[in-house]
Amino acid sequence: MLLRISLIVAIVAGLGVAVLGYLEISDKIPALVKQRDDENAAKHVVINQLAITNRILVKTKSELASTQQELADTKSERDKAQAAADTAQHQVESLTDKLAKATLERDTAQNDLAAYKGTGLTPEQVGKLNHDLKDANAEIAAITDEKIVLQHVRDKLQARLDYYEKPNQDVMLPADLRGKVVTVDPKWEFVVLNIGEDQGLKDRGEMLVSRDGRLIGKVIVRTLQKDRSIANFVPGWELGQITEGDLVSPAHPAS
Repeated sequence: MLLRISLIVAIVAGLGVAVLGYLEISDKIPALVKQRDDENAAKHVVINQLAITNRILVKTKSELASTQQELADTKSERDKAQAAADTAQHQVESLTDKLAKATLERDTAQNDLAAYKGTGLTPEQVGKLNHDLKDANAEIAAITDEKIVLQHVRDKLQARLDYYEKPNQDVMLPADLRGKVVTVDPKWEFVVLNIGEDQGLKDRGEMLVSRDGRLIGKVIVRTLQKDRSIANFVPGWELGQITEGDLVSPAHPAS
């Protein structure tokens, strides 16, 4: 009997402990559920941020690769322009030496001709000297023309080289350069000028546009030809409406 009572007491005590444990755990369940939900929400936020960061990283890598390629292309163009400018400079120097030599030969021939005429040479000898003098003059003229062409090429290559090495440097133009606007396209904001490379105009050269002594605007050369050019409006310089017949002069004249 005593054993049965002890068992009943033990069972009742166990049930009491179980009930107390259940009540204690049931009080903590909402807090645990909330903690779990908060952790899940934080995890999703971190996952979303990681995805955004990965997309930004991929875009940044792509832009970096594009920038590196553009830099390599620009360096290649600059090196080509430098090499071409050096070659043109060597050719000009060589022609200058030839011109000096041909000029010396011509002067020598002229002096010899004058001296020989005073010595009573035969007509055949005088004729040969005249022929030699004409050949020397013809060679000088040809070399001079070729030198002028090469100087134009050198100046053009130097302008290209300056564009890569000094993109913000003002392009200096002949102080007496003058021209006119022959065509205007206000929609696309460009004009056609009646002056070009032969008159001393250079690529990226800036020209002031005026009418009756009043400044109208400023344009910058984008396409250069021998005797004409195409220039775009320079933003911020629209002081009036540019029309055909307006005069243009250098914005940065060489002193």
